[in-house]
Amino acid sequence: MNILITGANGQLGNELKLLSKKYPAHSYFFTDVDELDITNEKAVYLFVMEHNIKMIINSAAYTSVDAAEDNPKACHAVNCDAPRVLASAMQNRNGFMIHISTDYVYDGKLNRPYVEEDKTNPQSVYGATKLAGEDNVIENCKKSIVIRTAWLYSAFGSNFMKSMIKLGKERDTLNVVYDHIGAPTYAGDLAQVIFDIIEKGFDTGIYHYSNEGVCSWYDFAVAIHREAGIKNCKVSPILSKDYKTKAKRPAFSVLNKAKIKETYHIEIPHWQDSLAKCIRELKKQEK
Repeated sequence: MNILITGANGQLGNELKLLSKKYPAHSYFFTDVDELDITNEKAVYLFVMEHNIKMIINSAAYTSVDAAEDNPKACHAVNCDAPRVLASAMQNRNGFMIHISTDYVYDGKLNRPYVEEDKTNPQSVYGATKLAGEDNVIENCKKSIVIRTAWLYSAFGSNFMKSMIKLGKERDTLNVVYDHIGAPTYAGDLAQVIFDIIEKGFDTGIYHYSNEGVCSWYDFAVAIHREAGIKNCKVSPILSKDYKTKAKRPAFSVLNKAKIKETYHIEIPHWQDSLAKCIRELKKQEK
Protein backbone atom coordinates (compact mmCIF):
# COMPACT_ATOMS: atom_id res chain seq x y z
CA MET A 1 0.00 0.00 0.00
CA ASN A 2 0.88 3.65 -0.31
CA ILE A 3 0.61 5.02 3.24
CA LEU A 4 0.40 8.68 4.25
CA ILE A 5 1.74 9.44 7.74
CA THR A 6 0.88 12.88 9.08
CA GLY A 7 2.66 14.62 11.94
CA ALA A 8 5.94 13.16 10.70
CA ASN A 9 8.10 15.54 12.76
CA GLY A 10 6.42 14.63 16.05
CA GLN A 11 7.25 11.91 18.55
CA LEU A 12 5.15 9.16 17.01
CA GLY A 13 5.78 10.32 13.46
CA ASN A 14 9.53 10.00 13.91
CA GLU A 15 9.18 6.56 15.50
CA LEU A 16 6.98 5.43 12.60
CA LYS A 17 9.58 6.73 10.17
CA LEU A 18 12.31 4.69 11.87
CA LEU A 19 10.22 1.53 12.04
CA SER A 20 8.94 1.78 8.47
CA LYS A 21 12.37 0.64 7.25
CA LYS A 22 11.53 -2.82 8.62
CA TYR A 23 8.40 -2.96 6.46
CA PRO A 24 9.65 -2.17 2.92
CA ALA A 25 6.66 -3.78 1.20
CA HIS A 26 4.77 -0.51 1.58
CA SER A 27 5.52 2.96 0.22
CA TYR A 28 5.42 5.79 2.77
CA PHE A 29 4.71 9.49 2.46
CA PHE A 30 5.74 11.37 5.60
CA THR A 31 4.31 14.86 5.89
CA ASP A 32 4.09 17.63 8.43
CA VAL A 33 2.45 21.03 8.16
CA ASP A 34 5.13 22.34 5.77
CA GLU A 35 4.44 19.55 3.25
CA LEU A 36 0.67 19.19 3.66
CA ASP A 37 -1.94 21.29 5.43
CA ILE A 38 -4.30 18.58 6.68
CA THR A 39 -6.99 21.16 7.45
CA ASN A 40 -7.16 22.02 3.74
CA GLU A 41 -9.65 19.63 2.16
CA LYS A 42 -8.66 20.39 -1.42
CA ALA A 43 -4.94 19.93 -0.69
CA VAL A 44 -5.55 16.62 1.11
CA TYR A 45 -7.75 15.20 -1.64
CA LEU A 46 -5.23 16.21 -4.29
CA PHE A 47 -2.33 14.64 -2.36
CA VAL A 48 -4.25 11.42 -1.79
CA MET A 49 -5.19 11.14 -5.48
CA GLU A 50 -1.77 12.06 -6.86
CA HIS A 51 0.05 9.56 -4.65
CA ASN A 52 -2.59 6.83 -4.75
CA ILE A 53 -2.83 6.75 -0.95
CA LYS A 54 -4.69 3.73 0.46
CA MET A 55 -4.07 4.32 4.17
CA ILE A 56 -3.57 7.33 6.42
CA ILE A 57 -1.95 7.15 9.84
CA ASN A 58 -2.85 10.42 11.52
CA SER A 59 -0.33 11.18 14.26
CA ALA A 60 -0.70 14.94 13.84
CA ALA A 61 -2.34 16.85 16.69
CA TYR A 62 -2.46 20.15 18.53
CA THR A 63 -0.96 18.89 21.79
CA SER A 64 -0.23 22.08 23.73
CA VAL A 65 -2.88 21.33 26.33
CA ASP A 66 -2.72 24.61 28.24
CA ALA A 67 -2.29 26.78 25.12
CA ALA A 68 -5.42 25.17 23.69
CA GLU A 69 -7.50 26.87 26.38
CA ASP A 70 -6.53 30.23 24.86
CA ASN A 71 -6.53 29.05 21.24
CA PRO A 72 -9.61 26.84 20.85
CA LYS A 73 -10.04 27.68 17.17
CA ALA A 74 -6.53 26.54 16.20
CA CYS A 75 -6.87 23.44 18.37
CA HIS A 76 -10.24 22.59 16.82
CA ALA A 77 -8.85 22.93 13.29
CA VAL A 78 -6.08 20.36 13.84
CA ASN A 79 -7.75 17.98 16.29
CA CYS A 80 -11.31 18.02 14.95
CA ASP A 81 -11.53 19.38 11.39
CA ALA A 82 -8.38 17.71 10.02
CA PRO A 83 -9.41 14.17 11.08
CA ARG A 84 -12.72 14.68 9.24
CA VAL A 85 -10.90 15.82 6.10
CA LEU A 86 -8.46 12.88 6.22
CA ALA A 87 -11.20 10.34 6.95
CA SER A 88 -13.37 11.63 4.12
CA ALA A 89 -10.44 11.42 1.73
CA MET A 90 -9.89 7.77 2.68
CA GLN A 91 -13.58 6.93 2.43
CA ASN A 92 -13.56 8.43 -1.07
CA ARG A 93 -10.73 6.02 -1.96
CA ASN A 94 -12.25 3.06 -0.08
CA GLY A 95 -9.09 3.21 2.03
CA PHE A 96 -8.07 2.74 5.64
CA MET A 97 -7.31 5.15 8.47
CA ILE A 98 -5.61 4.84 11.85
CA HIS A 99 -6.16 7.86 14.09
CA ILE A 100 -4.32 8.54 17.36
CA SER A 101 -6.34 9.94 20.26
CA THR A 102 -5.87 10.47 23.98
CA ASP A 103 -6.84 9.64 27.57
CA TYR A 104 -8.00 13.26 27.87
CA VAL A 105 -11.37 12.22 26.44
CA TYR A 106 -12.11 10.92 29.97
CA ASP A 107 -12.63 12.98 33.14
CA GLY A 108 -10.25 10.84 35.21
CA LYS A 109 -12.76 10.16 37.99
CA LEU A 110 -13.03 6.40 37.58
CA ASN A 111 -11.42 4.08 40.15
CA ARG A 112 -10.53 1.30 37.69
CA PRO A 113 -8.78 1.21 34.30
CA TYR A 114 -10.89 2.70 31.53
CA VAL A 115 -12.33 0.39 28.88
CA GLU A 116 -13.22 1.64 25.42
CA GLU A 117 -16.97 1.63 26.17
CA ASP A 118 -16.70 3.86 29.25
CA LYS A 119 -18.43 7.22 29.14
CA THR A 120 -16.29 10.03 27.79
CA ASN A 121 -16.30 13.40 29.54
CA PRO A 122 -13.38 15.64 28.49
CA GLN A 123 -12.47 18.44 30.89
CA SER A 124 -10.38 20.60 28.55
CA VAL A 125 -10.45 22.15 25.10
CA TYR A 126 -7.78 19.69 24.04
CA GLY A 127 -9.78 16.69 25.27
CA ALA A 128 -13.03 17.93 23.73
CA THR A 129 -11.45 18.52 20.32
CA LYS A 130 -9.75 15.12 20.36
CA LEU A 131 -13.07 13.43 21.15
CA ALA A 132 -14.76 15.33 18.33
CA GLY A 133 -11.92 14.23 16.05
CA GLU A 134 -12.53 10.59 16.97
CA ASP A 135 -16.21 10.95 16.09
CA ASN A 136 -15.34 12.56 12.76
CA VAL A 137 -13.01 9.70 11.83
CA ILE A 138 -15.52 6.99 12.72
CA GLU A 139 -18.40 8.76 10.98
CA ASN A 140 -16.50 9.55 7.79
CA CYS A 141 -14.36 6.45 7.19
CA LYS A 142 -15.84 2.96 7.48
CA LYS A 143 -12.41 1.29 7.59
CA SER A 144 -11.03 3.23 10.53
CA ILE A 145 -9.32 2.55 13.84
CA VAL A 146 -8.95 5.00 16.74
CA ILE A 147 -6.18 4.35 19.26
CA ARG A 148 -6.40 6.21 22.56
CA THR A 149 -3.03 6.49 24.26
CA ALA A 150 -1.59 8.34 27.26
CA TRP A 151 1.57 9.97 28.64
CA LEU A 152 3.43 9.63 25.34
CA TYR A 153 7.19 10.12 25.26
CA SER A 154 10.07 9.44 22.89
CA ALA A 155 13.69 10.27 22.17
CA PHE A 156 12.21 12.67 19.59
CA GLY A 157 10.35 15.93 20.12
CA SER A 158 9.36 17.57 23.39
CA ASN A 159 7.93 15.50 26.22
CA PHE A 160 7.92 14.93 29.98
CA MET A 161 10.84 12.51 29.92
CA LYS A 162 13.15 14.91 28.11
CA SER A 163 12.03 17.82 30.29
CA MET A 164 12.81 15.86 33.47
CA ILE A 165 16.28 14.99 32.17
CA LYS A 166 17.00 18.60 31.18
CA LEU A 167 15.71 20.04 34.48
CA GLY A 168 17.42 17.31 36.49
CA LYS A 169 20.77 18.37 35.06
CA GLU A 170 20.06 22.08 35.68
CA ARG A 171 18.46 22.07 39.14
CA ASP A 172 19.06 20.74 42.62
CA THR A 173 15.37 20.13 43.34
CA LEU A 174 12.19 19.41 41.40
CA ASN A 175 8.56 19.18 42.52
CA VAL A 176 6.34 16.73 40.61
CA VAL A 177 2.68 15.86 41.21
CA TYR A 178 1.97 12.47 42.74
CA ASP A 179 -1.85 12.43 42.76
CA HIS A 180 -2.24 11.98 38.98
CA ILE A 181 -2.01 8.33 38.02
CA GLY A 182 -1.52 6.74 34.61
CA ALA A 183 0.81 4.65 32.47
CA PRO A 184 3.64 6.16 30.41
CA THR A 185 3.69 5.14 26.75
CA TYR A 186 6.87 4.85 24.71
CA ALA A 187 6.04 6.09 21.21
CA GLY A 188 8.31 3.42 19.74
CA ASP A 189 6.07 0.72 21.24
CA LEU A 190 2.95 2.43 19.90
CA ALA A 191 4.54 2.64 16.45
CA GLN A 192 5.19 -1.11 16.55
CA VAL A 193 1.56 -1.81 17.42
CA ILE A 194 0.43 0.31 14.47
CA PHE A 195 2.56 -1.78 12.13
CA ASP A 196 1.23 -4.95 13.78
CA ILE A 197 -2.29 -3.78 12.94
CA ILE A 198 -1.32 -3.08 9.33
CA GLU A 199 0.32 -6.48 8.93
CA LYS A 200 -2.19 -8.63 10.84
CA GLY A 201 -5.39 -7.20 9.39
CA PHE A 202 -7.72 -4.32 10.00
CA ASP A 203 -10.39 -4.75 12.72
CA THR A 204 -12.22 -1.42 12.97
CA GLY A 205 -13.15 0.33 16.21
CA ILE A 206 -11.68 2.14 19.20
CA TYR A 207 -8.71 0.67 21.09
CA HIS A 208 -6.64 1.62 24.11
CA TYR A 209 -2.86 1.41 24.15
CA SER A 210 -0.28 2.36 26.74
CA ASN A 211 2.59 0.48 28.30
CA GLU A 212 1.81 -1.95 31.11
CA GLY A 213 2.04 -0.90 34.75
CA VAL A 214 0.82 2.11 36.67
CA CYS A 215 2.58 5.08 38.25
CA SER A 216 2.25 8.74 39.22
CA TRP A 217 4.05 11.55 37.44
CA TYR A 218 6.32 11.69 40.49
CA ASP A 219 7.17 7.98 40.18
CA PHE A 220 7.82 8.48 36.48
CA ALA A 221 10.17 11.41 37.14
CA VAL A 222 12.14 9.44 39.75
CA ALA A 223 12.50 6.51 37.33
CA ILE A 224 13.62 8.84 34.54
CA HIS A 225 16.40 10.29 36.70
CA ARG A 226 17.47 6.82 37.81
CA GLU A 227 17.70 5.55 34.21
CA ALA A 228 19.43 8.72 33.01
CA GLY A 229 22.00 8.56 35.82
CA ILE A 230 20.95 11.87 37.37
CA LYS A 231 21.87 11.78 41.08
CA ASN A 232 22.22 15.39 42.21
CA CYS A 233 18.60 16.50 41.84
CA LYS A 234 16.06 15.76 44.59
CA VAL A 235 12.57 15.04 43.23
CA SER A 236 9.78 15.78 45.71
CA PRO A 237 6.09 14.78 45.45
CA ILE A 238 3.45 17.52 45.52
CA LEU A 239 -0.32 17.67 45.09
CA SER A 240 -1.74 18.82 41.76
CA LYS A 241 -3.54 21.68 43.54
CA ASP A 242 -0.10 23.10 44.29
CA TYR A 243 0.91 23.01 40.63
CA LYS A 244 -1.53 25.24 38.79
CA THR A 245 -2.23 24.64 35.09
CA LYS A 246 -4.69 26.36 32.79
CA ALA A 247 -6.22 23.11 31.54
CA LYS A 248 -7.63 20.42 33.78
CA ARG A 249 -5.92 17.02 33.50
CA PRO A 250 -7.54 13.64 34.21
CA ALA A 251 -6.35 12.56 37.67
CA PHE A 252 -6.70 8.87 36.83
CA SER A 253 -6.07 7.81 33.24
CA VAL A 254 -5.08 4.17 33.39
CA LEU A 255 -6.27 2.45 30.20
CA ASN A 256 -7.45 -1.15 29.97
CA LYS A 257 -5.61 -2.74 27.02
CA ALA A 258 -7.39 -6.12 26.96
CA LYS A 259 -9.17 -5.42 23.68
CA ILE A 260 -6.09 -4.56 21.62
CA LYS A 261 -4.11 -7.44 23.17
CA GLU A 262 -6.81 -9.99 22.39
CA THR A 263 -7.60 -8.67 18.91
CA TYR A 264 -4.02 -8.44 17.65
CA HIS A 265 -2.33 -11.01 19.92
CA ILE A 266 0.32 -8.61 21.14
CA GLU A 267 2.39 -8.44 24.30
CA ILE A 268 2.81 -4.97 25.78
CA PRO A 269 6.10 -4.09 27.54
CA HIS A 270 6.13 -2.70 31.08
CA TRP A 271 6.67 1.06 31.18
CA GLN A 272 9.92 0.76 33.15
CA ASP A 273 11.45 -1.56 30.54
CA SER A 274 10.40 0.75 27.73
CA LEU A 275 11.71 3.81 29.56
CA ALA A 276 15.13 2.16 29.88
CA LYS A 277 15.06 1.35 26.15
CA CYS A 278 14.08 4.90 25.20
CA ILE A 279 16.80 6.49 27.32
CA ARG A 280 19.36 4.19 25.71
CA GLU A 281 18.18 5.46 22.32
CA LEU A 282 18.38 9.05 23.53
CA LYS A 283 21.96 8.55 24.68
CA LYS A 284 22.85 7.13 21.25
CA GLN A 285 21.45 10.26 19.59
CA GLU A 286 23.50 12.49 21.86
CA LYS A 287 26.82 10.82 21.01
